[in-house]
Amino acid sequence: MTTKSQAVLNWIDERFPLTSTWKAHLSEYYAPKNFNFWYFFGSLALLVLVIQIVTGIFLVMHYKPDASLNASGVPVAFASVEYIMREVPGGWLIRYLHSTGASAFFIVVYLHMFRGLLYGSYRKPRELIWIFGTLIFLVLMAEAFMGYLLPWGQMSFWGAQVIVNLFSAIPVIGPDLSLVIRGDFVVSDATLNRFFSFHVIAVPLVLIGLVVAHIVALHEVGSNNPDGVEIKKKKDSTGKPLDGIPFHPYYTVKDIVGVVAFLFFFSAVVFFAPEGGGYFLEFNNFIPADPLKTPPHIAPVWYFTPFYSILRAVTYPLFGLDAKFWGVVAMGASVVIIAFLPWLDRSPVKSIRYKGPIFKIAVVIFVIAFFILGYLGVLPPTPGRTLVSQICSVLYFAFFLLMPWYSKLDKCKPEPERVNFK
Repeated sequence: MTTKSQAVLNWIDERFPLTSTWKAHLSEYYAPKNFNFWYFFGSLALLVLVIQIVTGIFLVMHYKPDASLNASGVPVAFASVEYIMREVPGGWLIRYLHSTGASAFFIVVYLHMFRGLLYGSYRKPRELIWIFGTLIFLVLMAEAFMGYLLPWGQMSFWGAQVIVNLFSAIPVIGPDLSLVIRGDFVVSDATLNRFFSFHVIAVPLVLIGLVVAHIVALHEVGSNNPDGVEIKKKKDSTGKPLDGIPFHPYYTVKDIVGVVAFLFFFSAVVFFAPEGGGYFLEFNNFIPADPLKTPPHIAPVWYFTPFYSILRAVTYPLFGLDAKFWGVVAMGASVVIIAFLPWLDRSPVKSIRYKGPIFKIAVVIFVIAFFILGYLGVLPPTPGRTLVSQICSVLYFAFFLLMPWYSKLDKCKPEPERVNFK
């Protein structure tokens, strides 16, 4: 570094903690040596967040949140999306990057959460990291739901109508709460405008704040690893972890491999299959919203369908309250219960590598049930499908609620004192 560059850097450091932040979170942040491919998905989630923010900024330049009809009898909001796709230079690419990015975001977040489940990344001392992560997931769901209404297509309109109406099932406050969310007695221009403002400004600010808190909390206690070994317990004479290496340059370079692989598949979808077979962009959403014509089957986007299936699985009233209310409770509980994993898991070891067969079988059953729920959520309900979704919902909750018992009964192998490369 030249003398002038060093002088500029010193001037900045006297006024802003640039060098100390770089050292604390990158060059002198020691991460375990044995990270595997599962650890790509955290950085990929950050990459997709940047993609969504940048593409969203360009989309906002041309999008109009207006539900009124134009001279051609098409809603202005829907027409503005068509304008972006057909008239704005590169608009089709920006729109498909954003819509594909929404699905990609949930894919990498689901895989990131699954890695945490496999290796016990929610265990002490990382409980707060896990809680921040669960809050990020909840906020991400709200962000995706509000953004889904903005194209003002048939599935956007009726999907929002169904989901917002669910809040009316809450006793006493339900009808008023639904009215506040919609801003009107039906999904209308007021709903579109408030969803737009939340999707573009309020929710992203909360999301970014939670992501920062998540990363700061992670770097405070250190990263977990596939062996569940706390590398801070074994240090050399200089205070550096024996089983750790600086995050930069080792993992910043390694993450580039994950980024390249991700962008390869991401670009393939964007350029060759942006609709994702009707799962990323539903075919009904290419039809302008019509309040007088209900689609034959209303279903949320694929990343909501496991929880939507749990909602539909509840078909019996209880304690004088109708099934819709208990369905909403079950759907909310299916997400919130994830935050309690640090206290539900009583196993003496963190990583699935050293846990016994009971936990491994439970994870397999849980994953199968989750995929079945996701698939059933995109299909119209039938008595047979409802029965299967009820069974899978029971298995889903049993994984969490029975964990304090089966995690203690499981025969585990002893954790190694140092990271294991075998």
